[in-house]
Amino acid sequence: MKKQLMSQVYAWMFVGLLVTFMTGYVVSSVPAIYEVILNSMWYLVFLILELVLVFFLSARITKMSGTTAKMSFILYSLVSGVTFSSIFLYYDMSHILYVFLTTSIIFGLFAVIGYVTETDLTKLGNFLLMALIGGLVCVIINIFVGSSSFDLLLSIVFVLVFIGFTAYDVQRIKKFATSNQIQSDNLAIYGALELYLDFINIFLELLNITDRSR
Repeated sequence: MKKQLMSQVYAWMFVGLLVTFMTGYVVSSVPAIYEVILNSMWYLVFLILELVLVFFLSARITKMSGTTAKMSFILYSLVSGVTFSSIFLYYDMSHILYVFLTTSIIFGLFAVIGYVTETDLTKLGNFLLMALIGGLVCVIINIFVGSSSFDLLLSIVFVLVFIGFTAYDVQRIKKFATSNQIQSDNLAIYGALELYLDFINIFLELLNITDRSR
């Protein structure tokens, strides 16, 4: 049951990442599209829609049908791809692929750790949540301070936080598999969303770190 569920989780996570990156690439490849989206209020609209969708999906996942959950996840991945298009304009494709590969290795390593460890990571989850909130507060402060060194430090902290969340979320999904709290189809989407967010955040922060190192 656990192995079957985790296979579904990773399959849907892969679908979400594929939709996001393909959408971002297509949008960035068509000037008529990205000039309208990235140079207008539409970009803000997509950012807000992205936040609304992720909160909606997280809050309503247990009450949705399996089909609705899957469609909502694909829609969220698609909208995220639109906002993601800016990275394809700013970074070289070779650099994006390098960071993506690095992220995949790091993510895969800690996903395995989260799956096989017998240590209860519940307390780690609470600590990571506090660290994430503290980091977000620091990001807001740094908007006004404008320190590039502090921004780099925050990116390093966020990478460590989401690496920790990767192991924590994998263990939590594995525990859900035997609790019957969420029906299997929805649990696969819930798990895919959690791990998708971990992967994306690690990827974005590593992009920021490696860009500064160059």
